[in-house]
Amino acid sequence: MSEVTGHSSATNIVEPFDNTPSLSVEEIRDFLLENPEFFAQHPDLLEKIRLPHEQKGSVSLVEIQSDQLRKKVRHLTHKLNQLVTIAKQNEKIYRVYTDLNVQLLRCESVAEVQFTLEDVLQERLQLSSAIIKSFKGPHAIPELQQRLFTEKRFKNTNFFFGRLSQHERQLLFGENQAESVALMLLGDNRDIGILGISSSDASHFTPDMDTLLLQQLQQVLNIILPEMMGY
Repeated sequence: MSEVTGHSSATNIVEPFDNTPSLSVEEIRDFLLENPEFFAQHPDLLEKIRLPHEQKGSVSLVEIQSDQLRKKVRHLTHKLNQLVTIAKQNEKIYRVYTDLNVQLLRCESVAEVQFTLEDVLQERLQLSSAIIKSFKGPHAIPELQQRLFTEKRFKNTNFFFGRLSQHERQLLFGENQAESVALMLLGDNRDIGILGISSSDASHFTPDMDTLLLQQLQQVLNIILPEMMGY
């Protein structure tokens, strides 16, 4: 009690706390990051915290977390479905190339090899064309064009994926559609010719494609073609 007025001096009692520094936003943020279990220990706070939302107005933190979780689940489900689709497509392609290699080993002539390549790749993989262009014989690519083409497209590799110039498309594929192509040099010494596979889709064959299946196809052709072509 005040000796002068006889009233309680409550203001004097709380006065020392008036100068207590308040927590900064950064300090609160750091505390929550260091104590991720805080809201688990105080679940009643989650429903009381209200946050602005563009469509729903003010919503609770729980609602926002639930909405974010649903979006994440939908995104992960979509990614999983994409991976499953890609896996099924890759399995189909693997089976096609496995069957193709077996059929090629049974061929007895270059004509049979050419027919088998066309039949399997065009029919089962919906590619535009598959053709062998030899470096020797009556239908060979002219020697100068062989050298220029090889130096340009096969400088450091036996494979090329992507798009060709109009002249190159005409040289290898004639009138067949070839918006994007996969090419491989044939022969252990790169001297038999080129296998060209084309697609009407400009994005089907890209430079970053894996060469595993085509390497296996190349190995089979390098075994069977030399004797057929008189090498």
